[in-house]
Amino acid sequence: MDRPYLVNFSAIISENQLSIRASITDSKTSIQQTEKSLHSRPIQSLGLFSKESYRLKIVALNTKNETIFKREYDSDSFGRFEIKANAKFQGGQIEKLVAFETSKINGLDLYLGSFLPLVIKNPKKIIISDFDKTLVDTRYSTPKEMYYSLNKPLSYFPSVSKSIKLLNSFVEKGYQPFILSASPHFYEDAIRDWFYANQIFISNLYLKDYRDFISIFDGKMTTKDLKKQGFYKLNQLVDILLMTKIPENLVLIGDGFESDPFIYITLKQLLQKSADPWKIWNTIKHHNIFNLTSKQDSQFITKFYLLNQMVKKYDPCDCQIHIRATQKNIDYLKTQHFNIESANQMNDEVNYYVSE
Repeated sequence: MDRPYLVNFSAIISENQLSIRASITDSKTSIQQTEKSLHSRPIQSLGLFSKESYRLKIVALNTKNETIFKREYDSDSFGRFEIKANAKFQGGQIEKLVAFETSKINGLDLYLGSFLPLVIKNPKKIIISDFDKTLVDTRYSTPKEMYYSLNKPLSYFPSVSKSIKLLNSFVEKGYQPFILSASPHFYEDAIRDWFYANQIFISNLYLKDYRDFISIFDGKMTTKDLKKQGFYKLNQLVDILLMTKIPENLVLIGDGFESDPFIYITLKQLLQKSADPWKIWNTIKHHNIFNLTSKQDSQFITKFYLLNQMVKKYDPCDCQIHIRATQKNIDYLKTQHFNIESANQMNDEVNYYVSE
């Protein structure tokens, strides 16, 4: 019998808000899941393309292991959950979350795991880093490179030591880390194995769900988003900040091989108290990095206004941008023209560093 299990589970408590992002799929047997966990090749997780709905029960426990919160939530057709709930209860603070799947077998709660939520500390210091070509020098340009990327562990590719040291230096200063990558969602196990091997301890990992491209109704992205990362990355960045609330200090690390500089600069513009969400949206929506669809237009303008309302309630956010470059492209990156004057001015504030 197929048994549901969690592909990923991310829980964040910031101020009085609990935010949960999770994904469930089926495993044929418990042995298959154990075997899969011993490997770190992305191709072994290709089964995560399945499409099915689930019901998730969340039980919150306090420091005395007493239940203070219990609710059930329905997923979308891909088994994904995006949950927001009150995190303040008379029974005390949330210490642990226990997850169950309740729709698979009538009358039976199937245990999925126990988790400690990430509590955002004050003052809030957040670091968000890209993965491919930022921490690991992956290659996807040719069919041969694609084959190796799926069939080899990520240790096959060279690590970008300067970026890793930069990330760790901020973590050591108390920054709470997030990894945001455009890698396919079935790279989850491989990336987490790479984290463990490199002693990088990060629980919050967000990947691009490629099932969006095959869904007419539930998909958030279209085929143009396979190569254009603007909508996916900026949308995810805004989501992270809506979960953590506006930090006093924000660090963004990416690479100069695609669109990270412009995406990060756009986010930095949105974090200014004087920002006009509509003007920024109207400026970028036709830019070739985004080329937004009408559905994406609606999502962006809504989230931009939500973020803007939040920005006005907090102290100014100090946002640093660090972009990995090479000797070949660093001069171009420093002088590149975005066709948007405000973005061109902010490009001077970006720290471009060379790491071959």
